[in-house]
Amino acid sequence: MVVSASPYRVLIAKPGLDGHDRGAKVIVRALRDAGFEVIYTGIRQTPEMIAQAAMQEDVDAVGLSLLSGAHMTLFPQVTARLKELGLKDVLVFGGGIIPDEDVPLLKKKGICQVFGPGTPLSAIVEYLKQNLSPQEAPPARGAKRRAR
Repeated sequence: MVVSASPYRVLIAKPGLDGHDRGAKVIVRALRDAGFEVIYTGIRQTPEMIAQAAMQEDVDAVGLSLLSGAHMTLFPQVTARLKELGLKDVLVFGGGIIPDEDVPLLKKKGICQVFGPGTPLSAIVEYLKQNLSPQEAPPARGAKRRAR
């Protein structure tokens, strides 16, 4: 087993017009406390803005939080934009008020896991630790973190 030389980088984003970000901020804190580097985009992000931020921050994962019911539109748009930018290895997970019957289609669209209300924070942390690829040695300062 390869031990991670640098912390995993996770982008937490709020796509669409949903302005409720308490849950996203709780996830940010839990991941940070678990040793992840976390970037939070803030509210009202477009799929393009989220994908650009993921590329600029060279993240290992993108977490999407949505309560407005637009997850079937916005989550797949984010995964499509990530692929357009060549970020095919970025793990994308989602959370919020998402009906169970929507989860299989979201997974087909590239959302690796969906966490509903009441999911223990430790379950999200463990999922990411188990599903992110082991990293190589950290790059020199100013260099791209690693080739994907």
